[in-house]
Amino acid sequence: MATPLAYQPSPAAPDWLNKGDNAWQLIAATLVGLQSVPGLVILYGSIVKKKWAVNSAFMALYAFAATLIFWVLVGYRMAFGDKLLPFWGKGAPALGQKYLVRRAKIPETVHFYSNGTEETHMTEPFYPMATLVYFEFMFAAITIVLLAGSVLGRMNIKAWMAFVPLWLLFSYTVGAFSLWGGGFLYHWGVIDYSGGYVIHLSSGIAGFTAAYWVGPRLKTDRERFSPNNILLMLAGAGLLWMGWSGFNGGAPYAANKTASVAVLNTNVCAATSLLMWTCLDVAFFGKPSVIGAVQGMMTGLVCITPGAGLVQTWAAILMGVLSGSIPWFTMMILHKKSALLQKVDDTLAVFHTHAVAGLLGGLLTGLLAEPALCRLVLPVPNTKGTAYGGGAVQLGKQLVGALFVIGWNLVATTAILLAIGKFTPLRMPDEQLMIGDDAAHGEEAYALWGDGERYDATRHAPVFLADDAMQAMQSSGGARGVTIQL
Repeated sequence: MATPLAYQPSPAAPDWLNKGDNAWQLIAATLVGLQSVPGLVILYGSIVKKKWAVNSAFMALYAFAATLIFWVLVGYRMAFGDKLLPFWGKGAPALGQKYLVRRAKIPETVHFYSNGTEETHMTEPFYPMATLVYFEFMFAAITIVLLAGSVLGRMNIKAWMAFVPLWLLFSYTVGAFSLWGGGFLYHWGVIDYSGGYVIHLSSGIAGFTAAYWVGPRLKTDRERFSPNNILLMLAGAGLLWMGWSGFNGGAPYAANKTASVAVLNTNVCAATSLLMWTCLDVAFFGKPSVIGAVQGMMTGLVCITPGAGLVQTWAAILMGVLSGSIPWFTMMILHKKSALLQKVDDTLAVFHTHAVAGLLGGLLTGLLAEPALCRLVLPVPNTKGTAYGGGAVQLGKQLVGALFVIGWNLVATTAILLAIGKFTPLRMPDEQLMIGDDAAHGEEAYALWGDGERYDATRHAPVFLADDAMQAMQSSGGARGVTIQL
């Protein structure tokens, strides 16, 4: 039987190209992109005080755009290219067509036996390199956008503009290469299925560190920072949740059964965590909180990420229960009792929702990773969680991997911010902080009546009014009390 024309090789569709995998990977990447733009742009712009809506949204938008340019210039190959150091790849552009249209591969992911013979072949998805570069960019971008949540409401925008590319190149690429690109943690067998460590633990620790060096918001803002639009915040949160199917569903680099398990587990864990957080709010505060529900959704999504395609669905429920309770405890109870946590002004509690939840997910993956699922995607054979006879070995590896990510982000983020601080202040001056968006950008989020604009009858009066009525309105300073003779 002849091969259907649509499936015959051609210059644009060589025999190694799987059109289904390529289509899914591009869709998954775009879903992850929608988490940042517009998802987190909307969420940040609405969850903050009105005077910081424009600044907060713009910090996310800028980070997304700047990350893409530096990613293709040098960042991608620092994270997924040839090895320079055990934790870092050789930087080079990903711009030429010869590089981008060939079959994708991650060269350092080939895994060897101790005697030097090949044990696991390198990762070579069935689509072009351009697809992989695009997909991995989305993960890099959302990491920095999440980090921004720690410094909203006071960071100097010029300092942020310098920070984004520097942190991408000197912090993110190290974690990505070490755990995903064929670095020492990858080959040692540390599990990070889709970014619990590379993305969430790193953004939480880096965000907390940045919040320390940038300094706090104004005292009035710290005491009262109510969202300016909770319904719009929910729209951003919804985009974040739905986009996570691409986040974890795209991690196997193929439209396979691991992707299906990961998508289901992701949604189950998020729903469980949201319900758990809400129940705790009701039990301790007497009423459910919408903001709390969003926090619970977030911690569930973060917690399942390092093991989404590697654990059974009953384990995803267990992880959801823990991710909806342990970060709740650290945020609502421990935070109020810790002098350090009180001192550092982490605006959106990224430390709790991402660092704590990401670490929790990584350790739970070491406990609950199912051997048959691990064999489908992991490079190191016989990887399995403690609950399946793996002993304490895998948990130990997960802990060491977490400590490396924590340590590197503490040092790298500190060094970057101290260097930037030599050239421009990290924090806006207090007089700008009193004003907010108008001082930082010359723009405001909402043109609502009564925000300071004086009623000008020559600009706002209907065009059909007679001249004498117009004069009467001008002399009275407005329309109130004026009788118009038609």
